[in-house]
Amino acid sequence: MAGVDVREVSNKQVLARDYITGIPKESDMYVSNGTIKIKVPEGSKAVLLNNLYLSCDVYMRGHAKNQQAEQITFYSPNSPVIGFGVSKVLDSGHPDFKEGDLVWGVTGWEEYSLVTNMESFFKISHTDVPLSYYTGILGMPGMTAYAGFYKVCSPKQGEYVYISSAFGAVGQIVGQFAKLMGCYVVGSAGSQEKVEILKNKLGFDEAFNYKEEPDLDAALKRYFPQGIDIYFENVGGKMLDAVLLNMRLHGRIAVCGMVSQYSLDQHQGVHNLMHLVYKRIRMEGFFFSDYTHLYEEFLDTVVPYIKQGKLTYAQDIAQGLENGPAALVRLFSGLNAGKSLVAVTPQ
Repeated sequence: MAGVDVREVSNKQVLARDYITGIPKESDMYVSNGTIKIKVPEGSKAVLLNNLYLSCDVYMRGHAKNQQAEQITFYSPNSPVIGFGVSKVLDSGHPDFKEGDLVWGVTGWEEYSLVTNMESFFKISHTDVPLSYYTGILGMPGMTAYAGFYKVCSPKQGEYVYISSAFGAVGQIVGQFAKLMGCYVVGSAGSQEKVEILKNKLGFDEAFNYKEEPDLDAALKRYFPQGIDIYFENVGGKMLDAVLLNMRLHGRIAVCGMVSQYSLDQHQGVHNLMHLVYKRIRMEGFFFSDYTHLYEEFLDTVVPYIKQGKLTYAQDIAQGLENGPAALVRLFSGLNAGKSLVAVTPQ
């Protein structure tokens, strides 16, 4: 019950030194040990969380003060880094959450968080799958893949599907969804190791290392001689320009992100947009938050696939909160070997 336990415990945290512009460095963050009361304030609707897993994601970049499109401020001076995580409720004054509940949502990079607004959190009802999956395939990346592929792209059996950044937290799920639909699937990634995993473990028909392709248009024509029906866009820039040349009539493009543009002061222009007209292509951007009302439908689809072995998910788990900054920075260098996350307490 709220307000019963008045103990204070140590609370290890990863704090930002200041606001960050662009890709974070390890030196932008530091580990600190504070204390926290293991109760919520009397009469409050806050919830006290014990954070179990923290998600490292490519959108966790700093933004210039004039860029207000982001929904979350990830880095504030001498405050915990903010991101998605999996947590256990230790104490609650909120009528919808009770001690012992498992949840996922936006939390701090710390052992314990006192959350006053629980609107972003989802209760975890399926505990017979790894809890870490709720930072990935059963969390925000999974919902993003589900909404983008099934709802935005409206796929049909036998269609030709291309996914950029296909080894990312979202891309590896989209590719498997497409194979389950009976589509032909090709993905691109940034290393030969990732290419091999896409083909041999995740079931992609083909994959290529975009860093070894001097002519992206020629590469896409090689893998899609008949053109592309669905493009799941994660990169932008030159990749998008090349894809537009290779789209089929009435193709669909789901714009999930544009990782090549995030850190540029001046975004690159796209030159082949007239192909949207010539080929009657539908191109649509979206956020996972547009589709949270479908979360139960998503779980009903994806959890059985996982249990049946029809979906697999590559994870790269850093052990211990103190190793979180290094794990996050590795992600931006493409050195992760799957969905990057942090186990707050080493396992």
